[in-house]
Amino acid sequence: MYIKPSRKRALATDQPLLHSDHSRPKTRREFIAQGFMTGAATLCGASVFSLFANPRQAAAALSPDLEDWKASCGIASAGAGKIPFICFDLAGGANIAGSNVLMGKSGGQFDFLSTAGYNKLGLPGTMLPNDPAFVNQEFGLAFHSDSGFLRGMQDSTSIAARGFINGAIIAARSENDTGNNPHNPMYGISKAGADGELLTLVGSQSSESGGNSMAPMSLINPQVRPTKIDRPSDVSGLVDVGDLTAILDQDDAVAVMESIQRISRKKLDNVDTTLVTRDDVVKDLVNCGYVKSADLTERFADPSSIDPSQDTDIVGGIFTEAQFNENSRLGREIRKTAAVMKLVQNGYAGAGTVTLGGYDYHTGERGTGEERDYLAGRCMGACLEYAHRTGTPLMLYVFSDGSVSSNGRLDESMAGRGKGEWTGDNQQTAASFFLVYSPAGKPTALTNQIGFMRSDASVETASSPAANNVNQLVQTVLLNYMALHGEQGMFENSDRFPNHGLGNQESRDRLIAIEPIV
Repeated sequence: MYIKPSRKRALATDQPLLHSDHSRPKTRREFIAQGFMTGAATLCGASVFSLFANPRQAAAALSPDLEDWKASCGIASAGAGKIPFICFDLAGGANIAGSNVLMGKSGGQFDFLSTAGYNKLGLPGTMLPNDPAFVNQEFGLAFHSDSGFLRGMQDSTSIAARGFINGAIIAARSENDTGNNPHNPMYGISKAGADGELLTLVGSQSSESGGNSMAPMSLINPQVRPTKIDRPSDVSGLVDVGDLTAILDQDDAVAVMESIQRISRKKLDNVDTTLVTRDDVVKDLVNCGYVKSADLTERFADPSSIDPSQDTDIVGGIFTEAQFNENSRLGREIRKTAAVMKLVQNGYAGAGTVTLGGYDYHTGERGTGEERDYLAGRCMGACLEYAHRTGTPLMLYVFSDGSVSSNGRLDESMAGRGKGEWTGDNQQTAASFFLVYSPAGKPTALTNQIGFMRSDASVETASSPAANNVNQLVQTVLLNYMALHGEQGMFENSDRFPNHGLGNQESRDRLIAIEPIV
């Protein structure tokens, strides 16, 4: 008698992953990858400042004499003039190539792999991208039409926003189930010039990189270590101008702070610090402290002006109030993403990382992976839609530590969608991708694929410098970020990345996917 084995059921998005072939999690990164830890979230109440569509328009303006001091004091303007950068760290080893973003052989995304190769990437013979019905290019970069990432992004973005986006996928192996992959590029983004009015870097994890994966050791700069941000109250708690605004209205409070600066400056002019060679330096430091206090009072007298839960483009725009406040994993990840994107895309921070845990989803069925890919897509799409609503450019980068593969057995359940079950880790199928939003129009792609796979869906390790070296994958992302500003010629300058491994100028040019957008 033949007994048909029962199929495993899909796990809820907030359930941890228990693998018989994995040891029990011991480190913070292992807990995140297997879904035992995730970013918590709380909400802040509304204030009268939320009556303004753009709260910053209600702020008093600094007097011209103090405005002149801001530049010399190094008080950053929004984003330091650089394109906002957000990366998603999918902890555990998510599928990116094939079932989500299309990856082809040396001819690009449409130089199709073999049927066996697509089976390894979770696609059955009836859903191959050789059939145009299973290809979607709404975002410029080609996705499988039934991609979980794609469905989530579509639910978070307007059709209009999708017309201003393009991107590229990068074939790149990385180790499975470990945070030791130096995937995170944020320190490099800072080195390329990105900065914020309040912070340089933010991340949803309290780690040196701000995420689950490490940052390349050669790029780490302790002076700009990411500040942990994973909920709206973390954002509104960044600024505190004391009790002055409780006594005076904002205009009067700014006037008081300006007067203090002017009086202090006049007194400093008559003071001899006796520090012969450092007298001017000391005086400037003191003066700039007063200028910064006045500037903070002018811009952030009410912390709700930077609170994502008070931003009508986010709550009531991209997400309904019920979705944003939902007491579920979806609600928590939405609030986490909103906190990071609010800071980065408004120029308060130069770059940010959002870590989503539980992507080591080779559970012997497909539904768990589909649900979690959809969740990631919702959060990615929110950043793209927010860029569209605020009219700001954005580079969004997605990576994961390793990947998964399928043995070809199909999950015919509703959650599994008739696609291949994820049955094991597989670093050979790994990839990363990025999307670029430009308010000026759809970015022009030089290529939508960097490196390539062999016909059997294994990364061709000689296809690019990034294909078999995670440090060089990060360098490739940094090169593309600089190229969006037309600054690729400065890539190997002494103050940028002189010790890179991407080859000469001609070799580097072949790694650039998108033409400049600013």
